[in-house]
Amino acid sequence: MSRLGASVHLLTSTGAAGRVGATVSSVCSVSDNPPTLLVCLNRTAKVNQIVKTNGVFSINTLIHDHTELSNVFAGQGELPMDERFAKGNWISLATGSPILNSARVSFDCQIKEVSEVGTHSVIFGEVVAARLGEVAPALIYLDRNYHSV
Repeated sequence: MSRLGASVHLLTSTGAAGRVGATVSSVCSVSDNPPTLLVCLNRTAKVNQIVKTNGVFSINTLIHDHTELSNVFAGQGELPMDERFAKGNWISLATGSPILNSARVSFDCQIKEVSEVGTHSVIFGEVVAARLGEVAPALIYLDRNYHSV
């Protein structure tokens, strides 16, 4: 899978189960009517159950200079969640899930369906709000390294 290049995103969520965030690359557009996307989360990841319990999440697509932020939310340094969020500037849209102010694009979603497939949960979210950010080169992950496109 390391040879399959992918955009890098921060998934965030807030609600009754708490505020969490994680770096993800398994994100895909599913439908434009209603606007829907999916994200895959490992079932053993702590963020998985929190997101499902909250029922909402946002996807924040990272730009080329977000490498450090991506690493922090991937767990580098094992910072507590509050310290991870302190590394960025956040706003909220419809669901309250954190939206990265400097993201290329952000999608605020309500969970509509979850499918358990192998080691991962495939979470389908209907986009209830979106925010366009700076037009800048995107951050991708390929061959176990970051690249800018």
